[in-house]
Amino acid sequence: MIRTLIALALMITLLMGDEKVRIATYNVENLFDLQHSGNEYLEYIPNTSWQWNRANQKKKLHNIAQVITDMAPDIIALQEIESLRALKDLKDELKRQGLYYQHYAFAGRKKTTVKVALLSKHPIEYSREIPISSNRRYRSILEVKVKINNRPLYIFVNHWKAKSGPESRRIASAKAVHKRIGELGQEKPILIMGDLNSHYEEYILFKKKRKHNDTKGKTGINHILGTLCHGKATTRSTLKKDRKCSYNLWYDLPKEERWSHIYYNKKEALDHMIITAGLLDGKGLEYLPGSIDKFTADYLFKKRYLYRWQRSKKYPKHHTGKGYSDHLPIYATFLVK
Repeated sequence: MIRTLIALALMITLLMGDEKVRIATYNVENLFDLQHSGNEYLEYIPNTSWQWNRANQKKKLHNIAQVITDMAPDIIALQEIESLRALKDLKDELKRQGLYYQHYAFAGRKKTTVKVALLSKHPIEYSREIPISSNRRYRSILEVKVKINNRPLYIFVNHWKAKSGPESRRIASAKAVHKRIGELGQEKPILIMGDLNSHYEEYILFKKKRKHNDTKGKTGINHILGTLCHGKATTRSTLKKDRKCSYNLWYDLPKEERWSHIYYNKKEALDHMIITAGLLDGKGLEYLPGSIDKFTADYLFKKRYLYRWQRSKKYPKHHTGKGYSDHLPIYATFLVK
């Protein structure tokens, strides 16, 4: 029933003349180039026994480009890109497969092992990096202002610290985003997305995983970004009334469909698309309610698990040239009124 209503809404908006724009986010699981910079993970140092070589990189590029091409977003945020060279290699492979992104942005100033990026069919007015800390464990956030039919959209591409560390590390990233949004103005059309390494109700999970809770119950995704508003999960109705809050698009899906990652057979929602009130005010650029989904092509699965990029289990361990990523991409539709 929900899918039918979404399809009907899309048909009506097209008849009304609204242009639709598909925006996605995808953690591609370690897309490296073939240059030895000294920052690589051991298994991605080029041309060693791990066999991260031209043949395997070419296969990785082809597979990730296949996912993106089949999903066909107009704008896509990317996580776990090693370098600008790796991003351009992906951009070239996408073009070979028939999907051309004229514009791109990359957060490459800090020497972290992997970084975030953005590809866009629409012009980029500016991009800037938001540093979190000089510590290498923190990846910079990428802020990009895109113009869609001359209407602005502010995008924040994130890849927060994994749950191997406590919540205070993710709060540091959330505070940097929140501060910048405060400077821009919450009423602006702002989209926060990426791998936040957080559940959409992280504040509830704290009750079961106390080792993460070094912040007295406060979380980056819920309390700092405002997806928890007045003690309750922000709804679209709440967002229209209180512009200080933000809305996590996962809530537009049934609970059992809110996931993009599988960890020890447990489905998790680590990847997110979060909007401010400026994308639900009926002006200019607008989120199409109910349009969020994850991309679930059959080839992305192997039995019950995600068909992630494969490395041999036998010694000497090496890349096998098979698989995709340990995350599914997620996407949503936005309308130019």
